[in-house]
Amino acid sequence: MSAADWTPAWLWLVVIASGLYHGVNPGMGWPLAVSAGLMERSSRALVAALGPLAAGHLLAMLLVILPFALLVALVEWQRQIQIGASLLVIGFGIFRLVARGHPRALARIRPTQLGLWSFAVAIAHGAGLMLVPIYLGLCREADLDKGHEAVGTLINANLGMAALVSIVHTSTMIAAGGFLAWLVYRYLGLKFVSRSWFNLDTSWAVSLILVGVIALGFGLAE
Repeated sequence: MSAADWTPAWLWLVVIASGLYHGVNPGMGWPLAVSAGLMERSSRALVAALGPLAAGHLLAMLLVILPFALLVALVEWQRQIQIGASLLVIGFGIFRLVARGHPRALARIRPTQLGLWSFAVAIAHGAGLMLVPIYLGLCREADLDKGHEAVGTLINANLGMAALVSIVHTSTMIAAGGFLAWLVYRYLGLKFVSRSWFNLDTSWAVSLILVGVIALGFGLAE
C-alpha cells in the first residue's frame, strides 16, 4: 500500500471508530433499547427498538453533512470550508465542556418516539459535527483529480460520499450500542450500568475539540 493510500484508509477507520465510540455512549440511546426489552420481557422488543434509534441517528448525520457536501462542490473554496468547519467543531466542543449533561428539553420526548429522540440527541450532542472534518478529508482525497470536471459531477460524488460516511458510521454505532444493550439485558442487568458505567460527557467534548484541531491543522497546512 502506498503512502497516498493510507490517508483514506485511516479516515475510514476513524469513521468506524467514531461510530463505535458513539455506540458505547449511553447518551445515544442503547439503554432505551434495554428498557424496551425489559418492559415487554422480550429480546425482540430490544432489537426492534434499535431500528428507530439507528434511523434517527442516520438522519441526524445526513442533516449535518449534506450541506457541506454541496459546499465542497465549490472546489476553489475547499480549504476555507474545511477551516470553517474545523472551527465550528472546536467551538461546539468547548460549548459541550461548559454546558455539560443531557439537554433538559429532550426529556420531554417520550421513549416511544425513539426515532425522534435519537435524531434530536445526536444533533444536540454534536455527533454529526464530529464527522464533518473526516468527511471533508475523504472528499479532498477523492476529488484530487476532479478539479476540472463539471460541478454536477462533483456534487453527485460528494453527496454519495456523505451518504456512505453516514451509513458506515451509523451501522457501527448501532452495532456497538445493540451489543451492549443485549449484554445488559441478557447478562449484566441495569445495576451494572448504574454502578460501573462511566460518564462520557467530558471525553465527548474533548473529542470534538481534538477532531476539530487536527482538521484545522490539516487545513492550514495545505
